[in-house]
Amino acid sequence: MIRPSWSLRTLVEDLRAGRTTSAAVWARFRERVETTDPALRAWVALAEPPSSVPGDRPLAGVPLGVKDIIDVAGLPTRCGAAVRSDAPPAEADAAIVSAWRGVGAVPAGKTVTTEFAFFAPGPTANPAAPGHTPGGSSSGSAAAVASGQVPLALGSQTAGSVTRPASYCGVASLVMSHGRFPVTGVTGLSPSLDSHGVLAGSVSDLALAWSALTGARDVAVGPLGGPPRILVWTADPLDVVEEPMRVALAVAVERLRTAGAVVDPFPEERLVADVTHAHPVVMAFEAARERADELARAGEISDQLAQLLRTGEATSLVDYRAASEVVDVGEETVARLLSSYDVVLGPAAPGPAPHGLDVTGDPVLSRAWQAMGLPTVAVPGLTDSHGLPLGVQLIGPSRGETDLLGHAAWVERHLTGSLRS
Repeated sequence: MIRPSWSLRTLVEDLRAGRTTSAAVWARFRERVETTDPALRAWVALAEPPSSVPGDRPLAGVPLGVKDIIDVAGLPTRCGAAVRSDAPPAEADAAIVSAWRGVGAVPAGKTVTTEFAFFAPGPTANPAAPGHTPGGSSSGSAAAVASGQVPLALGSQTAGSVTRPASYCGVASLVMSHGRFPVTGVTGLSPSLDSHGVLAGSVSDLALAWSALTGARDVAVGPLGGPPRILVWTADPLDVVEEPMRVALAVAVERLRTAGAVVDPFPEERLVADVTHAHPVVMAFEAARERADELARAGEISDQLAQLLRTGEATSLVDYRAASEVVDVGEETVARLLSSYDVVLGPAAPGPAPHGLDVTGDPVLSRAWQAMGLPTVAVPGLTDSHGLPLGVQLIGPSRGETDLLGHAAWVERHLTGSLRS
């Protein structure tokens, strides 16, 4: 079992203090990939070492994994798809890559994605749970962080493509509010659902990365203003949460309440279930139009993707609008609830990572929050009785990433250990 071993916060401190150099950091990255990636298979392409790194930027010299649906200048964007196997190198960075470069991060290469960020899995293994899926679709990014190959990696989420891999691999993730950064240069599935994500070893590292990217205060440093007010979402109406995750959520609630948090039940469980069921309708309808070229080549893509696109093609505009209206009601209701509470706490995945690499797990517990365009943070720290990671997720108000990360950092401090601890 390979555990996280590269802290972004420690790396940045070492770079700033001159205890290491960007050249040494890059050498460490390449050595770590050479020793671990033959088994993990997290990467599809590696970038050339940077010739120079501006030293006056907050993440100067930090190697950054980039999911292979996101353009990096000079590297092909193959989207985990056979139909893109001959893709030429991208001429320019995606807007989100430019943003990370602007604060000093260095794209280290392209990480494995499931085919077009849907369900057909790639070859990546789970470094925290050998023999189990790393989840998808941001499989390679989660595994690269969990194995200590890089301290930071980019993902994307349309259903549960960042939150689920983070939970399965025992790392932290942030899914940004829908529209928080442009998606120019990203091969998406569903314009109203596609959002950027980033993965790191801890919430503290995510907070540092977010501070660097946006100029917001580093909410993992200094007082956080007291314990949060939390609504606990159990997802019981969906009937998908497995016993280890039920226990994990109960343990989390007990520990957070003991630590001083206000913890109350989420009062709109049924509405979230309705939004969960509306999400696939919206996703399929939009995907059939966004990926029309692939629909025309259905014999060359996976059965999973072909079925999604055919379903979307057959979905009526009336059904799409009805599903969108359900989502709108959910957004309004959750926004009202979050005017009195800080976050919603719930399971990040149905349970621990399923065994085998032929599936990527179920994104059902992210669908509603993704449909509503809300930011989410996957918080690691708990494991089941076999040592498999179990993440919980925190959901905050739209554009509330900074405060959400502050609350998540507080939660993370109280959620380390197995369910027996």
